[in-house]
Amino acid sequence: MLRCRSTKTPQADVIRAHDLSQSKRSRAIQAADTLNDFVDADLAQFYGVPTKRLNEQVKRNKARFPKDFMFQLSAREKSELVANCDHLENLKYSQSLPFVFTEHGAIMAASVLNSQKAIEASVFIVRAFVRIRRVIAEHKEISRRIVQIENRLADHDEQIIELIKAIKQLLKPDLPPKKRRIGFHAGKH
Repeated sequence: MLRCRSTKTPQADVIRAHDLSQSKRSRAIQAADTLNDFVDADLAQFYGVPTKRLNEQVKRNKARFPKDFMFQLSAREKSELVANCDHLENLKYSQSLPFVFTEHGAIMAASVLNSQKAIEASVFIVRAFVRIRRVIAEHKEISRRIVQIENRLADHDEQIIELIKAIKQLLKPDLPPKKRRIGFHAGKH
């Protein structure tokens, strides 16, 4: 079921992420987990293009939008959406059924549009992915170094145990050697 995005919800920060500072963008991306789908009218507004233009570009680049990136609403779903979302009441008069984009489809839409906002969003997404890749690489390097340290400590543990045994041996008091009795003893040679 599609939820309506009002400008008073936290999701509005995500929709206007390109207008935010770098720190607010990071928070907006984290909030994106709560979003699932974008109606074509909302996405077009976000990228600063008419809905008709967005849908034209999507149809021209159909191969870039598989079923898990985009789908079209049924007439019943459209009327339910219009009833629940005041800002989409213009859809009531539209003859065509609206497209709905998943998060992946919304990102792909930025790559097929040529508006300034779409270009900025594409660049921002690329930079975010590069940053994520760096964090993952750093994480792998840290994991590798931790394993090295653990291996060294395991070797040191064995050496420390041997060292402690040697110290304990040195700390044991020397027992005086058994004195041999002088003289002849019967039965013992």
